[in-house]
Amino acid sequence: MDVESLEAKLARFPSAVAMLRNGPSGAHPFPMRPEYSNWRDEQQAWSTTAVVFDQGHHMTDVNFRGHDVRRLLSDVGINSFAHFGKNMAKQFVACNEEGYVIGDAILFGLDDEEASLVGGPTVSRWVEYQARIGDYDVEIRRDEMSLVNRTGRLFFRFQLQGPNSMELANRAADGNLPEIRTFRIGEFTIAGKAVRALNHSMTRKTGLEIWGAKQDEASVLERLLAVGGEYGLLQAGSLAYSTTALESGWLGAVHVPAIYSGDSMRAYREWMPADVAEATASIGGSFVSQSIEDYYVTPWAMGFGRILKFDHDFIGRSALEKLAGQPHRQKVWLRWHDEDVARVMASSLFDGEKERAKYLGAPYAVYAGYPADEVRVGDELVGISTRTGYTVNVGAWSSLAMVDERHAVDGTEVTVVWGEPGGGTAKPTVERHAQTEVRAVLSTTPLA
Repeated sequence: MDVESLEAKLARFPSAVAMLRNGPSGAHPFPMRPEYSNWRDEQQAWSTTAVVFDQGHHMTDVNFRGHDVRRLLSDVGINSFAHFGKNMAKQFVACNEEGYVIGDAILFGLDDEEASLVGGPTVSRWVEYQARIGDYDVEIRRDEMSLVNRTGRLFFRFQLQGPNSMELANRAADGNLPEIRTFRIGEFTIAGKAVRALNHSMTRKTGLEIWGAKQDEASVLERLLAVGGEYGLLQAGSLAYSTTALESGWLGAVHVPAIYSGDSMRAYREWMPADVAEATASIGGSFVSQSIEDYYVTPWAMGFGRILKFDHDFIGRSALEKLAGQPHRQKVWLRWHDEDVARVMASSLFDGEKERAKYLGAPYAVYAGYPADEVRVGDELVGISTRTGYTVNVGAWSSLAMVDERHAVDGTEVTVVWGEPGGGTAKPTVERHAQTEVRAVLSTTPLA
């Protein structure tokens, strides 16, 4: 039996927006324990002591190996590959021919001719497609996220975060921890087990992403927890994990990937099966347009302008060169007014169906794969709010947004329209509710 493609599925709907706005899926799943203590203490620990997250379930790991790995990545990514190789890493970003972002992921340089893309499946699937249709000497191995992995994960992956994380890792290592610069990878052993670690942060605090063979997971975690007691280490679950991006400012995985329209992407949509994440995702929020292109974003809007380099040929370069000199939306943080948040929460619990506001799930209120709420200054639409939630380190409800650069000024008062029009869409995650407005103050720098 033939498997339906994304292109065939789209043909059954009036538009890509119609398919996605009523898509049955909710927010990206984090198939891990929700809490080990409580999400408030777990959030605070990454700011004051240390936490360890189990990242071995929700991310896709796609490995590329062969003589043409670097050429493939350079042909697809907007990043520069003038300097890349073994034990180096990048925030890899790819766009379509029109210069709109398809996705991003962390790129791990494992050897001179081997690299892995780790994160959501969107960008790694696009790179895999290019490898398969192009003239590249590359072998591909997929290690799917746990929810769709029928053979079992190949690797464990732990994230240490917090001011005590480096000293903790040094104590846990067999011998001294090697010097690992930011976005570089070190090799060492923990409890006699070979591991690698990437120096990067998810919370604007120091941290290491440590991974190794799946069969060594228990031994490594046992050692980390045994040493961690001296450093205030807490295990943290999915509730706290989901809010890390609110502090770091990462907008990846929650924007609409620029794949659903255009002749240049048709062959890709025909290749992609209709049961993968991009084909089953949902759009949620108060921003509604009949054109899917209105949901697409540029690298500048996501804060990836610093990554974009025109020192090589890549998919989308010509379009991005034309866009470079134009006004852009800018990534910002929005601190929601306390009294408006309290009103929305109370309304969602106690008002009747016709009056109640859309429920604010604490600490993370994202209820669709691609959240998009209107941000307004007066009556003018100036941007889109995406991730939203609460962390004790901010001490307030906040969201990440992309707004027109002329309004991206610290202290600007904006309004977020919370809830969907017409009482809500048919998504199972959406109860009947009424839209409401929430005041917020804009910041161009992190709130925590």
